[in-house]
Amino acid sequence: MKNKVAAIILGAGKGTRMKSDKPKVLMPVCGKAMINHIIDTLKTIPADDIVTVISPDGDAVKQAVAPYKTCVQSEQLGTGHAVNCARDLLKDFDGTIMVIFGDTPLISKKTFLNSINKVEDGYAVVVLGFRPADPARYGRLVMKGDELERIVEFKDADDEQKAINFCNSGFMAFDGRYLFEILSKIGNKNAAGEFYLTDAVEVAKQMGLKCTAVEGDAEEVASANTLEELALLEQYYGKK
Repeated sequence: MKNKVAAIILGAGKGTRMKSDKPKVLMPVCGKAMINHIIDTLKTIPADDIVTVISPDGDAVKQAVAPYKTCVQSEQLGTGHAVNCARDLLKDFDGTIMVIFGDTPLISKKTFLNSINKVEDGYAVVVLGFRPADPARYGRLVMKGDELERIVEFKDADDEQKAINFCNSGFMAFDGRYLFEILSKIGNKNAAGEFYLTDAVEVAKQMGLKCTAVEGDAEEVASANTLEELALLEQYYGKK
């Protein structure tokens, strides 16, 4: 690792599907909030800057991540919009910027470093992929050699693309020199009217930038939206 490293943690989600008033990223895995597992791993890299995107009523998350910085996503307009909320804090950051979903607490230091190394090798966008036992609902990573051509959502995939078992985990790393320019070019002409971070690959390719993917294992990239999935994370954490 030669350059500086920053992380943007997406932490604005609510815990509704977990039947809790607690923000989702504060749900515990083995006695510690999910987001604090992520921060503890980032400290070991060590990350030079950590910014958490919170909701307007996200004071509890702000307290949990202190003394690290936070920014507010005032409207839920998609993952690309969420990352862009950190623009003022990181627009001049010269190094690798990782984007981490706050409900994926088990991504390893090794995987973070693999992603950082790819950015330092000249890739503007690096996506963390994995090979799940059942890839049905995940976006597919379409590779051409070492180059990531595009991310195709399952519902948009043709039969050939559905046969791909290399899937998108959600985690991405960017060359900080290009991240916010890429985000500024992502549109919201889709059914939800949202700005999707996954469109960053297509935009980067249009800008003449290189994209690639690294591979993690299915357990470390697991996320939790329900109590059942939270219980699975506890199991996976116990194997570490």
